[in-house]
Amino acid sequence: MSPPEARPPLSYRDAGVDIDAGDTLVERIKPFAKRTLRPEVLAGIGGFGGLVEIGKRFREPVLVAGTDGVGTKLMLAFALGRHDTIGIDLVAMSVNDILVQGAEPLFFLDYFACGKLDVDVATDVIRGIAAGCEMAGCALIGGETAEMPGMYPEGEYDLAGFAVGVVEKSAIIDGRGIAAGDVVLGIASSGPHSNGFSLIRRIVAASGADLASPFDATTLGAALLAPTRIYVKPVLSLLQEVPVKGMAHITGGGLQDNVPRMLPPGTQARLTRSAWQRPAIFDWLQRHGNIADDEMHRVFNCGIGMVVVVAAAHAERAKRLLDAAGECAQRIGTIVARPEGEPATVVV
Repeated sequence: MSPPEARPPLSYRDAGVDIDAGDTLVERIKPFAKRTLRPEVLAGIGGFGGLVEIGKRFREPVLVAGTDGVGTKLMLAFALGRHDTIGIDLVAMSVNDILVQGAEPLFFLDYFACGKLDVDVATDVIRGIAAGCEMAGCALIGGETAEMPGMYPEGEYDLAGFAVGVVEKSAIIDGRGIAAGDVVLGIASSGPHSNGFSLIRRIVAASGADLASPFDATTLGAALLAPTRIYVKPVLSLLQEVPVKGMAHITGGGLQDNVPRMLPPGTQARLTRSAWQRPAIFDWLQRHGNIADDEMHRVFNCGIGMVVVVAAAHAERAKRLLDAAGECAQRIGTIVARPEGEPATVVV
């Protein structure tokens, strides 16, 4: 019997995983993460786990956690070859979610998965994540970069992340105090944020539009890729000055499905469509997609990224405070007793 043929030794790199590239990425992102650190962080990037203490300023601290991704907006980033802002979207989707319960975000972790690690692209993405954390005032304390050959098409990646925040138990915002006569304030969005992109991509394809074509002082692609606004700092400041009864982050499900999540039984939010200016990108999407009004309000934020409910006596002051913080807030509706058989939110 002849001896078996000698086979060349294999390495992880031969299998498609470059450990050195991963190490290079970690070193590149350390300065970005360092800028986000808070006093509560005991250990961040580089360990097996991040260590964060809650701090002594809370008597009855309650942790609030949220997790999300960016969805198929990533495919637009791939098409445009722009990866510097998609990380802001990732942070925004989680920190805005926990904000609506009154939570101050403490820290964020991300998960970046790809078939083959492109260090330059991953650096751009994580630089955006760090920028989003700075906007939210939370620390980027770690994450995971997974290189998995064969799992993703060349040049593509996936993102997920989660945020943990803290709120005093007595200060949790749960909407239970919302009552007829209260005012609904809407805070402007920057565009579609990170929702509805499966429909958006179909509309763009059907329209035959070029993502590089001029649109409203920018390009169509840039208008669609505009990062999600992070409302944390202005809203936390508002909570120190005005009693806020309820909040809703307008994400997947649009105005019609997200506003009801903060409403107590028997109440209805009546929103007046003419009360706020809808960004031109939504007009373009509705026109080219031939989308009904109800579908627009159920899929997209239609120009309102965050909804805040306050008593009528506090509405004007709340609006002034938000405007002074750099947001654009409008009185977009009122809370009424819910008529029999009607939905919890209507746009008229």
